[in-house]
Amino acid sequence: MTSGTTPGLARFNTSADSEALAALHEVCSSSAWGSKILAQRPYTTAEALFLAGDAAMAELTAEDLAEAMAGHPPIGRPKAGDPTSSREQSGMAAASAELKTEMLELNLAYQDRFGHVFLICATGLTGEQMRDALRQRIGNSPDEEREIVRTELGKINRIRLNRLVEEESSA
Repeated sequence: MTSGTTPGLARFNTSADSEALAALHEVCSSSAWGSKILAQRPYTTAEALFLAGDAAMAELTAEDLAEAMAGHPPIGRPKAGDPTSSREQSGMAAASAELKTEMLELNLAYQDRFGHVFLICATGLTGEQMRDALRQRIGNSPDEEREIVRTELGKINRIRLNRLVEEESSA
């Protein structure tokens, strides 16, 4: 194997387009993003895949970003049966009832202001850190917030792509 190639990356490179697109959709629900990543296979290293993901994220239109955000549940309310979001939002699991209620109220206010869920790379953050970020970002302009969301989605995608290429098997 080439240096930097993992069994997961090799599997991704050689899987059928439909399987690879399904895996990419689990990373990011933007079909434009997934199509751009798929079109550049095979990747020689995980870093090459990450860079392609970053470049594809930078090119997403507002509509593509909306599609990507639609795949993310609100902070503190991951969908049942969604282990990825539950793991990423684990900082809210131990939050007090008061903090969860505050997050719900802030999420709704944010959604009313921007028309989409509050999106943050929640991996490793506490409930309080997520709340504080939401409080700070709710005052942003829509243009500022769209670019912050793009950056946060990029961070999430990298974490998820890393998990994809590090998997030993697809089971």
